[in-house]
Amino acid sequence: MSEQRVLVVGGGLAGLAAAMKLAELDIAVDLMSLVPVKRSHSACAQGGINSVNDTTRQLGDSEYLHFDDTVYGGDFLQHQPPVQEMANWAPKIIDLMDRLGVPFNRTQEGYRDQRRFGGTLFKRTAFAGATTGQQLLYALDEQVRRQHAAGKVNIYEGWDYLGPVIDDDGRCRGATAQNLVTMEIRAFPADAVVLATGGCGLIFGRSTMSMACTGSAASRSVQYGAKYANGEFIQVHPTAIPGADKLRLMSESARGEGGRVWVPRTPQDTRAPRDIPESERYYFLEERYPKYGNLVPRDIATREIFNVCVNEGLSVEADKQCVYLDLTHISREELDRKLGGILHIYEKFQGVDPRDVPMKIFPAVHYSMGGLWADYERTAAGGLMPGSPRNHQTNIPGLYAIGECDYQYHGGNRLGANSLLSCIFTGLFVGPCIETALSGLDKSASDPEFDLLLRAERSKKEMEHKQLLEAPTGGENPYLIHQELGQEMTKAATVVRENTQLTAAIEKVAELHERARKCSLSDTGMWTNQNVMFTKSLLDMFPIAKALLKGALARDECRGAHYKPAFDMPGIESTDPTERRHQAEAWCDKFEEKNRKWLKTTVADFDSKGDPTLSYEDVDTSLIPPRPRLYGIVGGDIIETVWKERQAKAAESQGVEKPTNGAADVSRDPVPTK
Repeated sequence: MSEQRVLVVGGGLAGLAAAMKLAELDIAVDLMSLVPVKRSHSACAQGGINSVNDTTRQLGDSEYLHFDDTVYGGDFLQHQPPVQEMANWAPKIIDLMDRLGVPFNRTQEGYRDQRRFGGTLFKRTAFAGATTGQQLLYALDEQVRRQHAAGKVNIYEGWDYLGPVIDDDGRCRGATAQNLVTMEIRAFPADAVVLATGGCGLIFGRSTMSMACTGSAASRSVQYGAKYANGEFIQVHPTAIPGADKLRLMSESARGEGGRVWVPRTPQDTRAPRDIPESERYYFLEERYPKYGNLVPRDIATREIFNVCVNEGLSVEADKQCVYLDLTHISREELDRKLGGILHIYEKFQGVDPRDVPMKIFPAVHYSMGGLWADYERTAAGGLMPGSPRNHQTNIPGLYAIGECDYQYHGGNRLGANSLLSCIFTGLFVGPCIETALSGLDKSASDPEFDLLLRAERSKKEMEHKQLLEAPTGGENPYLIHQELGQEMTKAATVVRENTQLTAAIEKVAELHERARKCSLSDTGMWTNQNVMFTKSLLDMFPIAKALLKGALARDECRGAHYKPAFDMPGIESTDPTERRHQAEAWCDKFEEKNRKWLKTTVADFDSKGDPTLSYEDVDTSLIPPRPRLYGIVGGDIIETVWKERQAKAAESQGVEKPTNGAADVSRDPVPTK
């Protein structure tokens, strides 16, 4: 048998962590990246990375509460064993990155500094100024370059993944890819292919994601039989700078360091923001969510900003939706030390110093909670089985998915600073799992018997490329079709979703897909042809866009980032004690019925035309029972009381002791207010 190799696609945190770990296990690695590794989208992550530490432990924090905050914030839609394993690994991952040289901010005593992020009451987020993702990326890149120098890792930068190579038994034996400069198409033999290719923000036209985040790698895999899960769950970040070309993130770290979101109580107040007295400012997040304040989970903050601007008419500007994100009460020295990276971005693109003038921000598409369906094997204790080849393997044997392009860790809503953790964790954890898988193979993809298969797949991709170049002139413009796709997706499937709009969008996207198949190229050259590469990516956006829209249309509920006003469950408005109790009982009945129907993973399979068929899988909630997500809902106190009584009664009837930890106790939630 020839030497076994693993192809890792994606040079961000997940891909680098996987490459580093595999090389440490003495497995030969080919690392492929669309862009130079140091330009991977992970570099754009700003705010920090979550884990419990000694300081938060002294305040009552634990890995279990990190786990609980994550599944509660995700509205219980994620399988719990992978999330628990991630939370347990988190402190070790921070220590590892510290030892690898990440310049985490320090306190005066020399300990790692921590900040608070949304959806938690603990300062659980380690950070390196406001460029945390970049610092983590550089540290892992250094380790992979070291393995490259030792001959264990081959690095292919500027290569576009075109799809897996599948043998007659349905096993992945490698992948095809195209060089962005020479336009050469090659087949890479591999005994396992690891996709770490990020999200699909460009489907929405503009987002906070890099322009390379098209989702095409995931799409090209589903067109070979991989499944896609929970595509309808897209995170819209509360705070970004709208721009003509893209949307630029203003990290949650700004709020974690004390930034305050507000609007003038007088619509479109013409005074300078610092001239508006406190009494005439509406700090709506602080008023509506007194315990979490400006650090409620992202889906809630986004909806509140959207509601204040669109429905209540309190946008700061009349012709542009925005609210103030105010840091001016914080000293310039502290701002520069902790938030210098994002303040520089705002100053560069807006021409205003946010240390002196509040920033103007609005929500923007930011992250995909859904992604390629991936398996796992749980232990009896409810974690992940170390070294199991099932962990992070898609339904195609030998094809793995990690990082943002898999669906496992964030459910209906991601908590800020969990993304960097999930990327590094999955990269490190999958290494021994792949080692086990390789040890069970009796053949290598590099064996001569697979040469014909690999050559045939390469020839197929060369023919598809040639057909695009030779398309008749006078056809559709791919850039205009992409613009229309982005407008349609943004209108129908971001903050608020209506079934009538989703139905219309499904029809429109299907029409755009047909038009995209008739695109003509303005560049038919054989060298650095960006036009043909963009057109390929555009065509591959449509299967994911269709799965997203169809999943959103089918899911008639509100859960995390997926919000349909027609299926909202409002709070308890009555002040009469008897009526409040009656309404709370009805609310809990409705909540239980909703979970019976919709506490399920959406799984999409695709036909040869890229059209999805949906099915549903139960979610493993065996470790923490689902409970009402009561961040500030009106009447949440009586809902909490009724729910706790029901849980106690159910436990008593089953002979189970009442839980003593805080995980199943909704009393950790804020006292709701109107």
